[in-house]
Amino acid sequence: MKALVTGANGFIGEHLVRALLKHGDVVRAMVRRESAGEPLKALGAEVVLGDVTQPESLPPAVAGVDVVLHLAGLVKALDSEELFKINEGGARNVAQACAGEATPPVLVLVSSLAAAGPALDGHARTESDPAEPVSNYGRSKRAGEIAALEYSGEVPLTIVRPAAVFGEGDLNTLPMFHSVARHGVYAAPGLKHRKVSLVHADDLAEALWLAAGKGQRAKHRQNGAEGCYFVAADRDPEYDELGRLIGDAVGRRHILVVHAPDWLVRGAGAASEWVARLRGRPTIFNLDKMREASAGSWLCSSERIRNELGFHVERPLSDRIRQTAAWYASHGML
Repeated sequence: MKALVTGANGFIGEHLVRALLKHGDVVRAMVRRESAGEPLKALGAEVVLGDVTQPESLPPAVAGVDVVLHLAGLVKALDSEELFKINEGGARNVAQACAGEATPPVLVLVSSLAAAGPALDGHARTESDPAEPVSNYGRSKRAGEIAALEYSGEVPLTIVRPAAVFGEGDLNTLPMFHSVARHGVYAAPGLKHRKVSLVHADDLAEALWLAAGKGQRAKHRQNGAEGCYFVAADRDPEYDELGRLIGDAVGRRHILVVHAPDWLVRGAGAASEWVARLRGRPTIFNLDKMREASAGSWLCSSERIRNELGFHVERPLSDRIRQTAAWYASHGML
């Protein structure tokens, strides 16, 4: 198939471009600046310029493709307006560009578990559960889903909600690895034992490829399971266990897991955000993200995508964490 990837030069985007090329697909990578496209050209992708906040730039990028995999989005910003501008407005603009084609391409919208909300009474979320986001980021991603669903009568649409994504090239999870490698300390949110679903970027890329090729398509303005898939790894560790897995990956036999009370987690996030505003540079360690961290366990079930599309993770979570740590180390980040 011929696929357009928005946000192709991002962390997940590069993993997805590599996966599509490995499958023999023709890849058109959309970036905002020519310089950002050079590594993608070297991989064998066609590079086009476009910006999801500029609707007029999208029709040339969308023209003639079989599928659009919409990754472009923000996970951090200095204010919620920016999150909604990109995550909601960008999704609407991309869906509108797809609808403008004589034969609209399949649109695979990459959302987030944050759009659904934390686990319900400790149970992993499924696609049929009502969405209950607890952060501005989660609300902006849910708004993006709703915006795309407005076009689902014209555009074949599938929504994919990954768990927390990690892997080579991800700078947002680097601080966790760095703290364990440098100091032997892992900070876990909350005083109670909580669990978290994760997924490696390579496994997510495979799930997106499957969703593009044979995923169910959403019904117009529907809020149920059809046309939506959660994606997660083979296990959901408690935060303590995750800290030990990272310790094993970076060669730390003994680590100290520090449980921070929720009020302290949110307070630290607020302080970090205040500094970020003074510097004019957003940080992932902000109040909004700490609201998520203190909301409980973050769990989702991949049963549906496994049963319907045959998805499976290529390597177990522990191997993926070691793989990620090795990449950080090889790039001098630990």
